[in-house]
Amino acid sequence: MEVLTKGAGAIMAAFTLILLFLSLHAASRGQQHGKDMDPRPGILPLASNASNRKLLVAGVEGEEAQEEGGAEFKPYRIGDVCSEQDVALHQAATTPLPSGIPTYTVRIINVCVTGCSISDVHLACGWFSTARSINPAIFRRLRYNDCLINDGKPIPTGGSVSFQYANTFPYTLSVSSATCNP
Repeated sequence: MEVLTKGAGAIMAAFTLILLFLSLHAASRGQQHGKDMDPRPGILPLASNASNRKLLVAGVEGEEAQEEGGAEFKPYRIGDVCSEQDVALHQAATTPLPSGIPTYTVRIINVCVTGCSISDVHLACGWFSTARSINPAIFRRLRYNDCLINDGKPIPTGGSVSFQYANTFPYTLSVSSATCNP
């Protein structure tokens, strides 16, 4: 029994040394890449001497701000103002129609944290079509790659609009424009 205890103690000591080595290695890698760097893509670090601490998210590629002769991404401050980025779009597969055609549920949510309503929400939707009818006051295609949500009426803060469609494949839908109503 004493031999097993010594063996287990040796294994635990070796395991502890390996964990210590790995944590030291991870810490040194963090210092090489900058201790203030956030590992999540698109999240910029907060300055340690910043008096106003707000989360900054890197801007969309192609939208650049000029600063002292150099080009860098234009940051969006979360919670400052309403924008089309305050419209979340979620799409998921649901139970197929009896004929076997796959169906998808789409939910558009106003996630504005400043209490604004968002109206005139348009989606980039390609040549959207469906085998299941959708109430045109909720969702309708106006022309190629332009679909209107909620008949252009406001979606209140935290509110959502959802619909289902049926097609052999899911459409790639994204918010193309929206109007903020403070």
